[in-house]
Amino acid sequence: MSVLVLNGCLWQEEPLSDLERIREEGVLRVGTLNNQLSYYIGNEGPTGLDYELARRFADKLGVKLEMKAMFTLSGLFPGLERGDVDILAAGLTMTDERLADFRAAPAYYYASQKVVYKKGQWRPRSIEDLAENKGTLAVVSGSSHEKTLLALKLDHPSLEWQSQEEIDSDELLRQVAEGELDYTLADSVDIALNQRILPDVTTALELTEDEPIAWFVNQGNDDSLYALLIEFFGEIQQSGELAKLEEKYLGHVDKFDYVDTRAFLRAVEGKLPQWKDLFKQYANEFDWRLIAALSYQESHWNPRAVSPTGVRGMMMLTLPTARSVGVKNRLDPEQSIRGGTEYLRKMINRIPDSIEEHEKVWFALASYNVGFGHMMDARRLTQSQGGNPDAWSDVKQRLPLLRQRKYYKQTRYGYARGDEALHYVENIRRYYQSIIGYEQTHSQGPQLEDIELIDGLHTITPAATADTLAQQLTADAEAQVMPESAAPNKTASN
Repeated sequence: MSVLVLNGCLWQEEPLSDLERIREEGVLRVGTLNNQLSYYIGNEGPTGLDYELARRFADKLGVKLEMKAMFTLSGLFPGLERGDVDILAAGLTMTDERLADFRAAPAYYYASQKVVYKKGQWRPRSIEDLAENKGTLAVVSGSSHEKTLLALKLDHPSLEWQSQEEIDSDELLRQVAEGELDYTLADSVDIALNQRILPDVTTALELTEDEPIAWFVNQGNDDSLYALLIEFFGEIQQSGELAKLEEKYLGHVDKFDYVDTRAFLRAVEGKLPQWKDLFKQYANEFDWRLIAALSYQESHWNPRAVSPTGVRGMMMLTLPTARSVGVKNRLDPEQSIRGGTEYLRKMINRIPDSIEEHEKVWFALASYNVGFGHMMDARRLTQSQGGNPDAWSDVKQRLPLLRQRKYYKQTRYGYARGDEALHYVENIRRYYQSIIGYEQTHSQGPQLEDIELIDGLHTITPAATADTLAQQLTADAEAQVMPESAAPNKTASN
C-alpha cells in the first residue's frame, strides 16, 4: 500500500517502488517475441524458454503473468519505455546502445552473429565480399544485427543493406531459404533452430564472438525489480534449473544434417498426413508430435519396415515387446503405433521420480533404445563423476562412455552402444522440434480457452500454467474409452 508522509504542512503520497506496484496490481507484464524459442502457444498451451522463465519469476513474485507477444522487434523497447510492460524477455542481445538506456538482467545464454545465405548460391567469405554488393543484404531495423553492420561500415564504407521494420529475423531467414533475399544476419541459436524447417539456410561467416543474451528493464532510481531479477537468475543458475531449461529448448540444436533434414521435411509433407490421426488417437498424455518423431526415427513412417534383427513395423517393435503390449500384428500401423506408445509409457513409469517430468521422456527413450539397465548404468557413472544423474544434459555426456572398457567394467550391465542411444534420443528431439516448427509455419496454431486475450496481451493465470494444462489434457484423455492397454498412467510433459 502507499504510505502518506508529512512534508511541511502537506500530506504527500510516497510513490510505490516497481516491485510494490507489480505486487499491488497482482500482474507481471512481460514483453516478448512470438517465435519458437521465446514464446508461442503450443499443443499443450503456452511454451518457450522465455515464457517458462517468466512464469517462474511471476511465481516468485506471487502474481499473475501476462505475456505481451509481439511479432516484430520494433515495438519491444518503446513498449518498455512507455511502461506498457515491466520486463522484456525475448532473447535480446546486450548492446552498448541498449545498455545506455535500459538495464540488463544477468545473461542466460550466449549467441554469436552470423551472415547466412542459401545453400548452393555464391558464398561471401569476408566482410569485403559483402561490401562488394553482389547481392541484397537485409536485417531487422533496430536489431543488434543492424548495430553490428553500422560498426563494420566504419571500416567498409561501401557496405550497404536494407533495414526493415515490419518483419522479424525468422521471416528474413525464410526469404533467404526461398531465394527472395541473398543474405541476412542472425543469431547462431536462431539459425540452428530454423535449419530444422529451413535446411537451405547455411552460414557464410561469423561476425562476432558469443554475446550475452538477457532480459531488460527500465533505467531509473528504483532498483527493486532489477535487484530481484539478479537474485532470481542467481537462484536458478545455482539450483541447475536454468541449465535444465536450456537443455530442454537448446540441447538438441548443436548438430545439423542437411540431407537428413531435407528427407525428413519431405516425409512431413508427403507421409505424415496419412498417419497423423493415428498418432493423435493413441498419444494420450504425450504430445502426438513426439510419438510421430519416435516413429520416424524407427521406421521413417514405413508401416512395413523390417530390420535384419527382426524388429518391424511403424514403431519397429521386437516380438517380445509386441506381445507385452498386446500387439498381434506388428505390420499393422494402428497396432504398432498403439503398442509403441504403450511401451514408451511403461518405460517412463520405470524412470525414477527424482527426474523432472519433462526430462523423463528422454531417459525413457534412451531405455527404449539401449535398455533400462544400461541407462541406469549411465546415471550411476554420471554420479560417480560428480554430475547430476537426474539431468539429461549430464547423463547424455556419459552414455557414449559405456562403449569404453575402462568405464563399462565399473557398471552392472557392462558394454553398451551408448553413443547410438544418445544419437537416437537427440534425433527424436530434433524431429520433434522440426514438426513443431513446421506446424507453426503452416498454421495459426490452437487457441486455448484457458488463455484470455486482453488488449493484445496473452493472459496466463497461475491456474493455467503448463503443468495444470497437461493435467487437464490427461483427465480429458482418461474420460475417453481407450482400446486395450492404451490407458494412460501418468503425465509426461515435454
